[in-house]
Amino acid sequence: MSWGSFELLIGVCLLLLAIYHYYVANYNFWSSQKVPGPKPLPFFGNVKDVILGKMSLGDYLTKIYNDYVDEPIIGIYDRRKPICVVKDPELIKDVLIKDFAAFADRGLSRNYKVEPLLKTLFFLEPNGWRPLRSNLSPTFTSGKLKDMFYLLIECADHLEQYLAKCVERDPVIECCELTAKFTTDVIGSCAFGLKMNALTEEESQFRAIGRKVFRTNGMKFVKSRIKEYLPFMLNWFPAFFYDHEVNDFFINTMRQTMEYRKKNKVRRADFVDLLMELRENPQKVGDIELDDVLITSQAFLFFVAGFETSSSTISNALYELAQHQPIQDKLRREIHEELKRCDGQIKYDSIKNMSYMDKVFNETLRKYPPLTSLMRRSTKPYTFYGTKVTLPAHTRLLIPVFAIHRDPQIYPEPEIFDPERFSKENKNTRHSSHYLPFGDGPRNCIAMRFAIIQSKVGLVKILNNYRVEVCDKTLIPYRKNPRAFLLAPLGGIHLKFTRIESDS
Repeated sequence: MSWGSFELLIGVCLLLLAIYHYYVANYNFWSSQKVPGPKPLPFFGNVKDVILGKMSLGDYLTKIYNDYVDEPIIGIYDRRKPICVVKDPELIKDVLIKDFAAFADRGLSRNYKVEPLLKTLFFLEPNGWRPLRSNLSPTFTSGKLKDMFYLLIECADHLEQYLAKCVERDPVIECCELTAKFTTDVIGSCAFGLKMNALTEEESQFRAIGRKVFRTNGMKFVKSRIKEYLPFMLNWFPAFFYDHEVNDFFINTMRQTMEYRKKNKVRRADFVDLLMELRENPQKVGDIELDDVLITSQAFLFFVAGFETSSSTISNALYELAQHQPIQDKLRREIHEELKRCDGQIKYDSIKNMSYMDKVFNETLRKYPPLTSLMRRSTKPYTFYGTKVTLPAHTRLLIPVFAIHRDPQIYPEPEIFDPERFSKENKNTRHSSHYLPFGDGPRNCIAMRFAIIQSKVGLVKILNNYRVEVCDKTLIPYRKNPRAFLLAPLGGIHLKFTRIESDS
C-alpha cells in the first residue's frame, strides 16, 4: 500500500469514527439523569424497527411501557435525539394541561414549501396556532353542530340507500371502504360545502384523493422517512416531494367554492362559512396571512381528521359488535327505542340520549385509538414536578396512548371488549389521563364533538337495519398496519350484513 493510499484509509477511518462518535455521544443523556430506558443502537437509537417499518410506533411504545412497569418516565433515543416517554398520569396532565405553555409545540416536522396543506392547526407552531384555534373553535360548539346536523343526516340517508344495494349484491362487505365513503361525503359537505357523491359514484374524485392521502405504499413510506430523517432533501428535490394532484385539488376546490358562495350569496352554516368570515375579517387572527393555502389547509385538516378517524372508528366498532352479538343486540334495542320515540327520525338530541351507544363508542376508541401516541416538544427547559428530571428546550416527548389503553392495571383484561368500562361508576375510578383518544388540554382535537356525532350517526344507520356478523374473510385477531400514521387494520375488515326488520 502506497503512503498516499494509507493516508486516505486513515482519513476514511477517522471520518467514520467521527460520525460514530456524533451518533453515540449523546447516549448518556438519560443515564446522567437516572432515567431508565433500553440500551440504544448506534445510528438507530431505540427505534430501528419503527424506522424500517417493521413495527408501529404504538406497538413499540407498548413494549417499553410494559418492560418498565413501575417507571413514571422512560428515556429512549430516536437516532441520537433523546425522547421522553411519559407514563405517570399526573405528569401527563402537567404536560397537556397544567404546564401546557411549556409543551405547546407538537414537535412535528413541517416544510410548507413542499407540503403547503400542513399549515393546519395540527402542525402550526404555537404562535400561529393560538389565534387561529380560538377563531375556529366556535364551529364545533353544540349550537353550530346542530345547525350542520341536517347535512350529516343527508349523507346518512345516502349511506342507508347505498348499503342496501351493496347487501343485495353481496352480503359480505369490506367495512373500511364503506365507512370511508360515508365520512368522505360528510366531510365534503360540511368542510367544503360540496356533494362528494362518494357513496353513489364508484370513481368519486374526492374518494380517490382520500385514498391517496392515506395510502401506505412503499414509495410513500420511503418519502415519509426521508422527510423525518433527512429533511434537507425536501429543499434539494422539492419536485419529488410536492404532490400536485392532492394540493391542487384541495386548493382549487376550496377557492372555487368560496368564489361561488360569495358571488351567489350562499350560506350553509358550515365550516366554509366560518373560514370565509375569517378571511373577510383578518384582524381576528393577528399577523397570520389568510391566503388560499392557509384557508384550504384548515378544511384539509377537517377532511383528514374527520374522514379517516371517524371511518376507522365506525368500522372498528362494527368489527367488535360482530364478535359480540349480545352487545350488538343491546345497542340495537336502544337505537330502536330512541328512533321510535322520535317518529323514526334521527335527531341531534337522539344521539345525545343514547347512553349505551356512548359506552360502545368509548370502548371502541379505548381498544383502537386512531392516534396511538401523542407528541409534544418542550418550548423551554422544564423540570417534572416531584423529580430531578429536566428536559432541555426542544426535547420531544411521547405519551403512549395505545399502551395506556391496553394496561391491565387500568383496564382489567384489556383485550376484552366491554362497554361497561365506561359506566359512570367505572369512569370515576380512573384518572382522566388514562383515556386520551382525542388528546387533552388546549391542543386536543378541535373537531372531537363533530367526530363523535358523525360516527354515532353512521352506526345508527347501519345497526338500525342490519345485523353484522363475522365471516370467512374476517381477520381475527386484528392485525395493525405497522407503516400507517393512524391505527389501521391490515387487509381491511370484512363482515356479513343481514337485513333485519326495524322496530322503529
